[in-house]
Amino acid sequence: MKRLVFFAGVLLLLLNTGCNKQKSYIEKEIIFNEKLTPEQKIKLAAYLVPTKQQYEWQRLELTAFVHFGINTFTGKEWGDRTEDPDLFNPTNFNAEQWVDALKDGGFKMIILTVKHHDGFCLWPTKTTTHSVASSSWRDGAGDVVRELKNACDKHDMKFGIYLSPRDRNAESYGDSIKYNEMFAQQLNELLTNYGDVHEVWFDGANRETSNSNKQRYDWKTFIHVIDSLQPSAVKAIMGDDIRWVGKEKGLGRETEWSVTPLRPETNEDAIAENKRLEISETAKDLGSRKLIEKANSIYWYPSEVDVSIRPSWFYHPEEDSKVKSLEELVNIYYQSVGMNSVLLLNVPADTCGLIHELDVARLKDFGQYIEKTFADNKIKEANSQWKAKNGSFKEYEIKTGETINTILLQEDILKGQRVEVFKIEVLLNEKWTKIAEGTTIGYKRLLRFDDVTPEKIRITIIETRFSANIKEVGAYYAAPITNDTITKELNHIEKES
Repeated sequence: MKRLVFFAGVLLLLLNTGCNKQKSYIEKEIIFNEKLTPEQKIKLAAYLVPTKQQYEWQRLELTAFVHFGINTFTGKEWGDRTEDPDLFNPTNFNAEQWVDALKDGGFKMIILTVKHHDGFCLWPTKTTTHSVASSSWRDGAGDVVRELKNACDKHDMKFGIYLSPRDRNAESYGDSIKYNEMFAQQLNELLTNYGDVHEVWFDGANRETSNSNKQRYDWKTFIHVIDSLQPSAVKAIMGDDIRWVGKEKGLGRETEWSVTPLRPETNEDAIAENKRLEISETAKDLGSRKLIEKANSIYWYPSEVDVSIRPSWFYHPEEDSKVKSLEELVNIYYQSVGMNSVLLLNVPADTCGLIHELDVARLKDFGQYIEKTFADNKIKEANSQWKAKNGSFKEYEIKTGETINTILLQEDILKGQRVEVFKIEVLLNEKWTKIAEGTTIGYKRLLRFDDVTPEKIRITIIETRFSANIKEVGAYYAAPITNDTITKELNHIEKES
Protein backbone atom coordinates (compact mmCIF):
# COMPACT_ATOMS: atom_id res chain seq x y z
CA MET A 1 0.00 0.00 0.00
CA LYS A 2 1.38 3.39 -1.00
CA ARG A 3 0.76 6.29 1.34
CA LEU A 4 2.07 9.61 0.06
CA VAL A 5 2.38 12.96 1.77
CA PHE A 6 2.60 15.60 -0.96
CA PHE A 7 4.69 18.69 -0.46
CA ALA A 8 4.13 21.60 -2.85
CA GLY A 9 7.37 21.16 -4.79
CA VAL A 10 6.91 17.41 -5.25
CA LEU A 11 3.31 17.91 -6.31
CA LEU A 12 4.10 20.55 -8.89
CA LEU A 13 6.91 18.44 -10.33
CA LEU A 14 4.58 15.45 -10.63
CA LEU A 15 1.81 17.40 -12.30
CA ASN A 16 4.00 19.50 -14.56
CA THR A 17 5.91 16.48 -15.88
CA GLY A 18 2.71 14.83 -17.03
CA CYS A 19 1.17 12.79 -14.24
CA ASN A 20 -1.50 11.58 -16.64
CA LYS A 21 1.07 10.25 -19.12
CA GLN A 22 3.09 8.53 -16.42
CA LYS A 23 0.00 6.90 -14.91
CA SER A 24 1.29 7.85 -11.44
CA TYR A 25 -1.65 6.61 -9.39
CA ILE A 26 -1.66 6.78 -5.60
CA GLU A 27 -3.13 4.03 -3.42
CA LYS A 28 -5.55 4.63 -0.58
CA GLU A 29 -4.36 7.84 1.08
CA ILE A 30 -3.02 11.31 0.33
CA ILE A 31 -2.13 13.79 3.06
CA PHE A 32 -2.15 17.31 1.68
CA ASN A 33 0.55 19.86 2.29
CA GLU A 34 -0.98 23.10 3.55
CA LYS A 35 0.50 25.03 0.59
CA LEU A 36 -1.56 23.18 -2.01
CA THR A 37 -4.15 25.14 -3.93
CA PRO A 38 -7.75 23.87 -4.20
CA GLU A 39 -7.16 22.99 -7.85
CA GLN A 40 -4.06 20.97 -6.99
CA LYS A 41 -6.03 19.00 -4.39
CA ILE A 42 -8.68 18.12 -6.97
CA LYS A 43 -5.99 17.04 -9.44
CA LEU A 44 -4.54 14.70 -6.85
CA ALA A 45 -7.96 13.34 -5.96
CA ALA A 46 -8.31 12.19 -9.56
CA TYR A 47 -5.27 9.93 -9.15
CA LEU A 48 -6.25 8.26 -5.88
CA VAL A 49 -7.02 4.53 -6.38
CA PRO A 50 -7.90 1.48 -4.26
CA THR A 51 -5.43 -1.02 -2.92
CA LYS A 52 -5.46 -4.50 -4.42
CA GLN A 53 -7.50 -5.73 -1.45
CA GLN A 54 -10.06 -2.94 -1.76
CA TYR A 55 -10.41 -3.54 -5.49
CA GLU A 56 -10.92 -7.29 -5.11
CA TRP A 57 -13.50 -6.61 -2.40
CA GLN A 58 -15.40 -4.17 -4.64
CA ARG A 59 -15.54 -6.74 -7.42
CA LEU A 60 -17.40 -9.17 -5.14
CA GLU A 61 -20.47 -6.87 -5.31
CA LEU A 62 -22.60 -9.23 -3.18
CA THR A 63 -21.54 -10.33 0.29
CA ALA A 64 -23.60 -11.93 3.06
CA PHE A 65 -23.92 -11.57 6.80
CA VAL A 66 -25.06 -14.59 8.78
CA HIS A 67 -26.24 -13.61 12.25
CA PHE A 68 -26.24 -16.79 14.33
CA GLY A 69 -25.59 -17.35 18.03
CA ILE A 70 -27.19 -17.55 21.44
CA ASN A 71 -29.78 -14.93 20.41
CA THR A 72 -31.08 -17.37 17.82
CA PHE A 73 -32.31 -19.55 20.69
CA THR A 74 -33.54 -16.83 23.07
CA GLY A 75 -35.44 -14.72 20.55
CA LYS A 76 -33.43 -11.61 21.44
CA GLU A 77 -31.53 -9.21 19.22
CA TRP A 78 -29.13 -8.15 21.99
CA GLY A 79 -28.33 -10.74 24.64
CA ASP A 80 -27.85 -9.60 28.22
CA ARG A 81 -24.90 -11.89 29.27
CA THR A 82 -27.01 -14.19 31.49
CA GLU A 83 -27.77 -16.81 28.82
CA ASP A 84 -26.87 -20.42 29.58
CA PRO A 85 -24.43 -21.63 26.87
CA ASP A 86 -26.32 -24.91 26.79
CA LEU A 87 -29.20 -23.09 25.09
CA PHE A 88 -27.08 -23.15 21.95
CA ASN A 89 -28.11 -26.41 20.33
CA PRO A 90 -28.74 -26.33 16.58
CA THR A 91 -30.29 -29.71 15.84
CA ASN A 92 -29.32 -29.95 12.19
CA PHE A 93 -26.44 -27.53 11.65
CA ASN A 94 -25.18 -27.68 8.08
CA ALA A 95 -22.69 -25.04 6.97
CA GLU A 96 -22.69 -26.34 3.41
CA GLN A 97 -26.42 -25.61 3.19
CA TRP A 98 -25.63 -21.97 4.02
CA VAL A 99 -22.98 -21.76 1.34
CA ASP A 100 -25.14 -23.46 -1.29
CA ALA A 101 -28.08 -21.15 -0.60
CA LEU A 102 -25.98 -18.00 -0.72
CA LYS A 103 -24.11 -19.07 -3.85
CA ASP A 104 -27.49 -19.59 -5.53
CA GLY A 105 -28.19 -15.95 -4.67
CA GLY A 106 -24.98 -14.80 -6.35
CA PHE A 107 -23.13 -14.02 -3.11
CA LYS A 108 -19.34 -14.30 -3.04
CA MET A 109 -18.46 -14.02 0.66
CA ILE A 110 -20.01 -14.93 4.02
CA ILE A 111 -19.31 -12.87 7.14
CA LEU A 112 -20.20 -14.77 10.30
CA THR A 113 -21.09 -13.20 13.65
CA VAL A 114 -18.44 -15.17 15.52
CA LYS A 115 -19.30 -13.11 18.62
CA HIS A 116 -22.17 -10.67 19.04
CA HIS A 117 -22.70 -8.14 21.85
CA ASP A 118 -23.78 -10.90 24.28
CA GLY A 119 -20.21 -12.25 24.23
CA PHE A 120 -21.09 -15.84 23.26
CA CYS A 121 -18.33 -17.21 21.02
CA LEU A 122 -19.02 -19.62 18.16
CA TRP A 123 -15.57 -21.15 18.42
CA PRO A 124 -13.88 -22.90 21.41
CA THR A 125 -11.89 -19.88 22.55
CA LYS A 126 -9.42 -19.95 25.41
CA THR A 127 -10.52 -16.47 26.51
CA THR A 128 -13.90 -17.33 28.05
CA THR A 129 -16.15 -20.23 29.00
CA HIS A 130 -19.08 -18.41 27.37
CA SER A 131 -18.76 -20.35 24.12
CA VAL A 132 -19.82 -23.41 22.16
CA ALA A 133 -17.38 -25.45 24.23
CA SER A 134 -19.72 -25.04 27.25
CA SER A 135 -22.78 -26.26 25.34
CA SER A 136 -23.90 -29.83 24.74
CA TRP A 137 -23.90 -29.23 20.97
CA ARG A 138 -21.46 -31.68 19.38
CA ASP A 139 -20.80 -32.85 22.98
CA GLY A 140 -18.92 -29.62 23.63
CA ALA A 141 -16.54 -30.21 20.72
CA GLY A 142 -18.37 -28.08 18.17
CA ASP A 143 -16.85 -25.17 16.24
CA VAL A 144 -19.18 -23.17 13.99
CA VAL A 145 -16.29 -21.11 12.65
CA ARG A 146 -14.36 -24.22 11.61
CA GLU A 147 -17.31 -25.89 9.92
CA LEU A 148 -18.32 -22.77 8.02
CA LYS A 149 -14.75 -22.00 6.93
CA ASN A 150 -14.34 -25.57 5.66
CA ALA A 151 -17.62 -25.27 3.70
CA CYS A 152 -16.52 -21.94 2.24
CA ASP A 153 -13.20 -23.39 1.14
CA LYS A 154 -14.87 -26.45 -0.38
CA HIS A 155 -17.28 -24.33 -2.46
CA ASP A 156 -14.97 -21.42 -3.32
CA MET A 157 -16.73 -18.89 -1.09
CA LYS A 158 -14.74 -16.16 0.64
CA PHE A 159 -14.96 -15.97 4.43
CA GLY A 160 -15.09 -13.08 6.88
CA ILE A 161 -15.75 -12.54 10.58
CA TYR A 162 -17.73 -10.06 12.65
CA LEU A 163 -16.20 -9.98 16.12
CA SER A 164 -18.20 -7.55 18.21
CA PRO A 165 -16.03 -5.18 20.27
CA ARG A 166 -19.01 -4.82 22.62
CA ASP A 167 -19.11 -7.74 25.09
CA ARG A 168 -21.79 -7.85 27.77
CA ASN A 169 -20.47 -11.10 29.23
CA ALA A 170 -16.79 -10.29 29.71
CA GLU A 171 -16.07 -9.27 33.30
CA SER A 172 -13.10 -7.24 32.08
CA TYR A 173 -15.28 -5.08 29.83
CA GLY A 174 -14.84 -1.51 31.07
CA ASP A 175 -11.34 -2.25 32.32
CA SER A 176 -9.90 -1.10 29.02
CA ILE A 177 -6.41 -2.58 29.33
CA LYS A 178 -7.58 -6.05 30.40
CA TYR A 179 -10.45 -6.23 27.94
CA ASN A 180 -8.35 -5.03 25.01
CA GLU A 181 -5.81 -7.75 25.77
CA MET A 182 -8.57 -10.36 25.73
CA PHE A 183 -10.10 -8.99 22.53
CA ALA A 184 -6.71 -9.01 20.81
CA GLN A 185 -6.29 -12.65 21.90
CA GLN A 186 -9.69 -13.52 20.40
CA LEU A 187 -8.64 -11.85 17.16
CA ASN A 188 -5.37 -13.78 17.25
CA GLU A 189 -7.19 -17.10 17.61
CA LEU A 190 -9.57 -16.38 14.76
CA LEU A 191 -6.93 -15.03 12.39
CA THR A 192 -4.38 -17.76 13.13
CA ASN A 193 -6.33 -21.01 13.31
CA TYR A 194 -8.74 -20.92 10.36
CA GLY A 195 -6.74 -20.12 7.24
CA ASP A 196 -7.45 -17.12 5.04
CA VAL A 197 -9.92 -14.55 6.34
CA HIS A 198 -10.99 -12.02 3.72
CA GLU A 199 -12.86 -9.40 5.76
CA VAL A 200 -12.82 -8.40 9.42
CA TRP A 201 -15.91 -6.41 10.38
CA PHE A 202 -16.13 -4.22 13.50
CA ASP A 203 -18.91 -1.91 14.56
CA GLY A 204 -18.46 0.81 17.15
CA ALA A 205 -20.93 -0.48 19.74
CA ASN A 206 -19.97 0.48 23.28
CA ARG A 207 -21.37 0.09 26.76
CA GLU A 208 -24.42 2.07 27.87
CA THR A 209 -22.79 3.85 30.82
CA SER A 210 -21.17 7.17 31.62
CA ASN A 211 -17.94 8.21 29.93
CA SER A 212 -16.04 7.55 33.17
CA ASN A 213 -16.72 3.81 32.84
CA LYS A 214 -16.65 3.62 29.07
CA GLN A 215 -14.57 0.91 27.45
CA ARG A 216 -11.78 2.49 25.41
CA TYR A 217 -11.00 0.26 22.48
CA ASP A 218 -7.37 -0.05 21.41
CA TRP A 219 -8.05 0.17 17.69
CA LYS A 220 -4.37 0.62 16.86
CA THR A 221 -3.53 -2.76 18.37
CA PHE A 222 -6.54 -4.48 16.83
CA ILE A 223 -5.66 -3.20 13.35
CA HIS A 224 -2.04 -4.26 13.88
CA VAL A 225 -3.13 -7.80 14.74
CA ILE A 226 -5.19 -8.01 11.54
CA ASP A 227 -2.46 -6.56 9.33
CA SER A 228 0.13 -8.88 10.86
CA LEU A 229 -1.85 -12.10 10.62
CA GLN A 230 -4.17 -11.51 7.63
CA PRO A 231 -2.57 -8.79 5.48
CA SER A 232 -4.95 -9.53 2.59
CA ALA A 233 -8.08 -9.00 4.69
CA VAL A 234 -10.06 -5.79 4.35
CA LYS A 235 -11.02 -4.02 7.56
CA ALA A 236 -14.60 -2.79 7.61
CA ILE A 237 -16.59 -0.06 9.36
CA MET A 238 -14.19 0.71 12.24
CA GLY A 239 -11.31 -0.15 9.93
CA ASP A 240 -9.79 2.03 7.25
CA ASP A 241 -10.57 -0.07 4.15
CA ILE A 242 -14.39 -0.03 4.00
CA ARG A 243 -16.91 2.41 5.43
CA TRP A 244 -20.50 2.01 6.53
CA VAL A 245 -22.96 3.71 4.19
CA GLY A 246 -24.67 5.32 7.18
CA LYS A 247 -27.99 3.45 7.40
CA GLU A 248 -29.28 -0.12 7.52
CA LYS A 249 -31.96 0.05 4.84
CA GLY A 250 -30.01 -1.24 1.86
CA LEU A 251 -29.80 2.16 0.18
CA GLY A 252 -26.73 3.98 -1.07
CA ARG A 253 -26.31 7.63 -1.96
CA GLU A 254 -27.29 9.15 -5.26
CA THR A 255 -23.78 10.68 -5.22
CA GLU A 256 -21.41 8.04 -3.80
CA TRP A 257 -17.72 8.95 -3.80
CA SER A 258 -15.09 6.38 -2.87
CA VAL A 259 -12.61 9.28 -2.68
CA THR A 260 -13.47 11.10 0.55
CA PRO A 261 -11.90 13.04 3.44
CA LEU A 262 -13.91 10.86 5.87
CA ARG A 263 -11.90 8.63 8.19
CA PRO A 264 -12.99 5.99 10.72
CA GLU A 265 -13.10 7.59 14.15
CA THR A 266 -10.58 5.22 15.68
CA ASN A 267 -8.22 8.01 16.79
CA GLU A 268 -8.52 11.57 18.07
CA ASP A 269 -7.12 13.13 14.90
CA ALA A 270 -9.83 11.57 12.77
CA ILE A 271 -12.54 12.63 15.19
CA ALA A 272 -11.30 16.23 15.15
CA GLU A 273 -10.96 16.37 11.35
CA ASN A 274 -14.39 14.85 10.70
CA LYS A 275 -15.88 17.34 13.13
CA ARG A 276 -14.09 20.26 11.47
CA LEU A 277 -15.42 19.22 8.06
CA GLU A 278 -18.86 18.41 9.52
CA ILE A 279 -18.89 14.93 7.99
CA SER A 280 -19.82 11.47 9.23
CA GLU A 281 -21.00 8.19 7.71
CA THR A 282 -24.49 9.66 7.39
CA ALA A 283 -23.45 12.88 5.61
CA LYS A 284 -24.94 13.52 2.20
CA ASP A 285 -21.73 14.98 0.80
CA LEU A 286 -18.60 12.89 1.27
CA GLY A 287 -16.53 13.76 -1.79
CA SER A 288 -17.48 17.00 -3.56
CA ARG A 289 -14.88 19.44 -4.85
CA LYS A 290 -15.90 21.93 -2.17
CA LEU A 291 -15.32 19.36 0.59
CA ILE A 292 -11.97 18.15 -0.77
CA GLU A 293 -10.72 21.73 -1.11
CA LYS A 294 -11.23 22.19 2.66
CA ALA A 295 -9.71 18.82 3.62
CA ASN A 296 -6.28 18.04 5.02
CA SER A 297 -6.29 14.53 3.57
CA ILE A 298 -8.30 12.18 1.35
CA TYR A 299 -8.78 8.42 1.32
CA TRP A 300 -10.02 5.65 -0.92
CA TYR A 301 -12.77 4.56 1.45
CA PRO A 302 -15.61 2.78 -0.41
CA SER A 303 -19.13 2.17 0.82
CA GLU A 304 -20.66 -1.03 2.16
CA VAL A 305 -24.48 -1.17 2.35
CA ASP A 306 -25.85 -3.52 5.01
CA VAL A 307 -29.45 -4.67 5.43
CA SER A 308 -31.26 -7.80 6.58
CA ILE A 309 -33.48 -10.00 4.46
CA ARG A 310 -35.88 -9.97 7.43
CA PRO A 311 -36.91 -7.11 9.76
CA SER A 312 -34.44 -8.32 12.41
CA TRP A 313 -30.82 -9.45 12.25
CA PHE A 314 -31.26 -12.74 14.11
CA TYR A 315 -33.79 -15.39 13.17
CA HIS A 316 -37.28 -15.17 14.70
CA PRO A 317 -39.99 -17.59 13.52
CA GLU A 318 -42.67 -14.89 13.69
CA GLU A 319 -40.84 -13.13 10.84
CA ASP A 320 -41.16 -16.03 8.39
CA SER A 321 -43.93 -14.11 6.65
CA LYS A 322 -41.82 -10.94 6.49
CA VAL A 323 -38.92 -12.04 4.30
CA LYS A 324 -38.19 -9.28 1.80
CA SER A 325 -39.89 -9.72 -1.54
CA LEU A 326 -37.96 -10.29 -4.74
CA GLU A 327 -38.90 -6.78 -5.82
CA GLU A 328 -37.51 -5.32 -2.58
CA LEU A 329 -34.23 -7.21 -2.98
CA VAL A 330 -33.87 -6.16 -6.60
CA ASN A 331 -34.49 -2.52 -5.62
CA ILE A 332 -31.83 -2.87 -2.92
CA TYR A 333 -29.41 -4.30 -5.49
CA TYR A 334 -29.90 -1.31 -7.80
CA GLN A 335 -29.49 1.12 -4.89
CA SER A 336 -26.37 -0.51 -3.45
CA VAL A 337 -24.30 -2.35 -6.06
CA GLY A 338 -25.86 -0.02 -8.63
CA MET A 339 -24.72 3.03 -6.65
CA ASN A 340 -20.99 2.30 -6.31
CA SER A 341 -21.29 0.16 -3.17
CA VAL A 342 -21.05 -3.47 -2.10
CA LEU A 343 -24.20 -5.04 -0.69
CA LEU A 344 -23.90 -6.88 2.63
CA LEU A 345 -27.19 -8.76 2.98
CA ASN A 346 -27.92 -10.46 6.29
CA VAL A 347 -29.52 -13.91 6.04
CA PRO A 348 -29.85 -15.38 9.55
CA ALA A 349 -29.72 -19.08 10.36
CA ASP A 350 -32.57 -20.63 12.35
CA THR A 351 -32.63 -22.83 15.47
CA CYS A 352 -32.00 -25.93 13.38
CA GLY A 353 -28.76 -24.38 12.23
CA LEU A 354 -30.02 -23.88 8.69
CA ILE A 355 -31.00 -20.97 6.51
CA HIS A 356 -34.78 -21.21 6.49
CA GLU A 357 -36.39 -22.64 3.35
CA LEU A 358 -38.25 -19.38 2.69
CA ASP A 359 -35.01 -17.42 2.69
CA VAL A 360 -33.41 -20.09 0.51
CA ALA A 361 -36.21 -19.74 -2.04
CA ARG A 362 -35.93 -15.97 -2.00
CA LEU A 363 -32.16 -16.08 -2.53
CA LYS A 364 -32.57 -18.43 -5.48
CA ASP A 365 -35.19 -16.18 -7.07
CA PHE A 366 -32.94 -13.17 -6.57
CA GLY A 367 -29.84 -14.82 -7.97
CA GLN A 368 -31.66 -16.08 -11.04
CA TYR A 369 -33.28 -12.70 -11.70
CA ILE A 370 -30.02 -10.74 -11.51
CA GLU A 371 -28.15 -13.29 -13.60
CA LYS A 372 -30.82 -13.35 -16.29
CA THR A 373 -31.15 -9.57 -16.41
CA PHE A 374 -27.46 -8.93 -17.01
CA ALA A 375 -26.70 -11.93 -19.21
CA ASP A 376 -27.59 -10.21 -22.49
CA ASN A 377 -26.06 -6.83 -23.29
CA LYS A 378 -28.22 -5.27 -26.01
CA ILE A 379 -25.34 -3.13 -27.33
CA LYS A 380 -23.84 -4.33 -30.61
CA GLU A 381 -20.34 -3.04 -29.95
CA ALA A 382 -18.29 -5.42 -27.81
CA ASN A 383 -15.61 -2.92 -26.71
CA SER A 384 -17.21 -0.04 -24.81
CA GLN A 385 -14.08 1.45 -23.18
CA TRP A 386 -13.28 5.11 -23.81
CA LYS A 387 -11.72 8.22 -22.35
CA ALA A 388 -13.98 11.21 -21.82
CA LYS A 389 -13.26 14.85 -21.08
CA ASN A 390 -15.87 17.43 -20.09
CA GLY A 391 -18.61 17.36 -22.72
CA SER A 392 -17.38 14.20 -24.44
CA PHE A 393 -19.95 11.66 -25.57
CA LYS A 394 -20.08 8.27 -27.22
CA GLU A 395 -22.89 6.58 -29.09
CA TYR A 396 -23.68 2.87 -28.98
CA GLU A 397 -25.85 1.00 -31.45
CA ILE A 398 -28.56 -1.20 -29.97
CA LYS A 399 -29.33 -4.60 -31.46
CA THR A 400 -32.23 -4.34 -33.90
CA GLY A 401 -35.66 -4.46 -32.27
CA GLU A 402 -34.36 -4.87 -28.69
CA THR A 403 -36.17 -3.22 -25.78
CA ILE A 404 -34.12 -1.83 -22.88
CA ASN A 405 -34.90 -0.30 -19.49
CA THR A 406 -31.55 -0.45 -17.68
CA ILE A 407 -28.16 1.13 -18.35
CA LEU A 408 -24.91 -0.03 -16.71
CA LEU A 409 -21.90 2.28 -16.48
CA GLN A 410 -18.49 1.52 -14.99
CA GLU A 411 -15.33 3.53 -14.53
CA ASP A 412 -11.93 1.86 -14.40
CA ILE A 413 -11.37 2.64 -10.73
CA LEU A 414 -7.78 1.42 -10.99
CA LYS A 415 -7.37 4.78 -12.74
CA GLY A 416 -9.41 6.70 -10.17
CA GLN A 417 -13.01 7.79 -9.71
CA ARG A 418 -13.55 10.95 -11.73
CA VAL A 419 -17.03 11.36 -13.23
CA GLU A 420 -19.07 14.11 -11.55
CA VAL A 421 -22.07 14.55 -13.88
CA PHE A 422 -23.37 12.51 -16.83
CA LYS A 423 -26.51 11.99 -18.88
CA ILE A 424 -27.99 9.23 -21.04
CA GLU A 425 -30.00 9.76 -24.20
CA VAL A 426 -31.74 7.40 -26.62
CA LEU A 427 -32.30 7.82 -30.36
CA LEU A 428 -35.97 7.25 -31.16
CA ASN A 429 -37.44 8.12 -34.55
CA GLU A 430 -34.29 10.08 -35.41
CA LYS A 431 -34.62 12.24 -32.29
CA TRP A 432 -32.38 12.19 -29.21
CA THR A 433 -34.27 12.13 -25.90
CA LYS A 434 -32.75 12.24 -22.41
CA ILE A 435 -33.90 9.27 -20.32
CA ALA A 436 -31.56 9.38 -17.32
CA GLU A 437 -28.85 11.44 -15.64
CA GLY A 438 -26.62 11.14 -12.64
CA THR A 439 -23.57 12.34 -10.77
CA THR A 440 -21.00 9.74 -9.70
CA ILE A 441 -20.33 6.43 -11.45
CA GLY A 442 -17.38 4.75 -9.74
CA TYR A 443 -17.12 0.97 -9.89
CA LYS A 444 -20.69 0.50 -11.08
CA ARG A 445 -23.77 2.61 -11.71
CA LEU A 446 -27.16 1.21 -12.73
CA LEU A 447 -29.98 3.41 -14.01
CA ARG A 448 -33.55 2.30 -14.67
CA PHE A 449 -36.18 3.90 -16.88
CA ASP A 450 -39.35 3.01 -18.78
CA ASP A 451 -39.10 0.47 -21.60
CA VAL A 452 -37.77 1.90 -24.86
CA THR A 453 -36.71 0.31 -28.16
CA PRO A 454 -34.07 2.73 -29.45
CA GLU A 455 -31.71 2.62 -32.38
CA LYS A 456 -28.84 3.97 -30.30
CA ILE A 457 -27.95 5.26 -26.84
CA ARG A 458 -25.62 8.17 -26.14
CA ILE A 459 -23.57 8.65 -22.98
CA THR A 460 -22.35 12.18 -22.29
CA ILE A 461 -19.82 12.96 -19.56
CA ILE A 462 -20.79 16.50 -18.59
CA GLU A 463 -18.26 17.06 -15.82
CA THR A 464 -15.20 15.04 -14.79
CA ARG A 465 -11.94 15.41 -12.88
CA PHE A 466 -9.48 15.17 -15.81
CA SER A 467 -10.44 12.62 -18.43
CA ALA A 468 -12.73 9.87 -17.17
CA ASN A 469 -11.81 6.25 -17.89
CA ILE A 470 -15.06 4.53 -18.86
CA LYS A 471 -14.55 0.79 -18.57
CA GLU A 472 -17.93 -0.61 -19.56
CA VAL A 473 -21.30 0.47 -20.90
CA GLY A 474 -24.24 -1.93 -21.03
CA ALA A 475 -27.90 -1.76 -22.02
CA TYR A 476 -30.25 -4.40 -20.60
CA TYR A 477 -33.86 -5.41 -20.25
CA ALA A 478 -35.06 -6.18 -16.72
CA ALA A 479 -38.27 -8.18 -16.88
CA PRO A 480 -41.28 -7.22 -14.71
CA ILE A 481 -41.24 -9.05 -11.39
CA THR A 482 -44.17 -11.43 -11.12
CA ASN A 483 -45.37 -13.86 -8.46
CA ASP A 484 -42.34 -15.76 -7.23
CA THR A 485 -41.33 -18.91 -5.41
CA ILE A 486 -41.45 -17.54 -1.89
CA THR A 487 -44.87 -15.95 -2.36
CA LYS A 488 -46.22 -19.37 -3.26
CA GLU A 489 -44.51 -20.88 -0.20
CA LEU A 490 -45.99 -18.21 2.09
CA ASN A 491 -49.46 -18.77 0.67
CA HIS A 492 -49.03 -22.47 1.37
CA ILE A 493 -48.04 -21.77 5.00
CA GLU A 494 -51.05 -19.51 5.52
CA LYS A 495 -53.39 -22.20 4.21
CA GLU A 496 -51.79 -24.84 6.44
CA SER A 497 -52.15 -22.63 9.51
